[in-house]
Amino acid sequence: MPQIPSPKPVLLKVEQLTMRFGGLVAVDSVSFEALDNNITAIIGPNGAGKTTLFNCLTGFYRPTAGAMTLYQNGKPVALAGLPAHRINRLGIARTFQNIRLFANMTALENLLVAQHSKLMDASRFSFAGLLDLPSYRQAEKAGIEQARFWLDRMGLTSAADRVAGTLPYGMQRRLEIARALCSDPHLLCLDEPAAGLNPNESAGLRATLAKIRDDYKIGILLIEHNMSVVMGLSDHVIVLDYGERIAEGTPEQVRHNPDVIRAYLGEPEGETA
Repeated sequence: MPQIPSPKPVLLKVEQLTMRFGGLVAVDSVSFEALDNNITAIIGPNGAGKTTLFNCLTGFYRPTAGAMTLYQNGKPVALAGLPAHRINRLGIARTFQNIRLFANMTALENLLVAQHSKLMDASRFSFAGLLDLPSYRQAEKAGIEQARFWLDRMGLTSAADRVAGTLPYGMQRRLEIARALCSDPHLLCLDEPAAGLNPNESAGLRATLAKIRDDYKIGILLIEHNMSVVMGLSDHVIVLDYGERIAEGTPEQVRHNPDVIRAYLGEPEGETA
């Protein structure tokens, strides 16, 4: 008999996550799981709570209620209440809806900044760096090699010494992803990475993200409005509307879900999809 492949392990578990801003409930008791080495998309209309959810997951917001658990080699690590830098060190990296590169630094320097924590550890908070000890030189060399590795994988080798702010928009998008990857994440959170890209760039992004998942075994959590990217790339899709989860499943299941169609197209209650 053919061997049935075992299911992929859970990488992230979110339970009853709630985020309130005064009387506004931006995320309302949302629960879901993201599997390791999978691409999980979170979609929904503007104002559905997608970026707020990301901000909770990555430590930029402290959620009002609920639990978030990252699994490292099967061992649970609670995330709720941890600051952003701690969550990043645990293996969650992110990009932003609006690009946040260091515009006056080169592409290579942007990727070295992403490794600041590792370099500071190696320098023993600048002591070894000031003395130019071999341990620091070795860490610095490894950091440059790591940066060049991801520049190459993202098709940005020729831009390594160019100032980030002068790069075309599509290259800046890829550079921001490369910077996040330089922190060696287990889970890569991408907030609308295809925003502003032309069709050719979007197709290239789809291929690149699939390769990151397949070749480097990195789980990806994706917020995206470009449905060709979502449906052609995702393993699992979660749909939010007004802060609530209204559907989830495979891309094909979500595509034909009447609640999803109603949320996106604004069909009046009572009409059939």
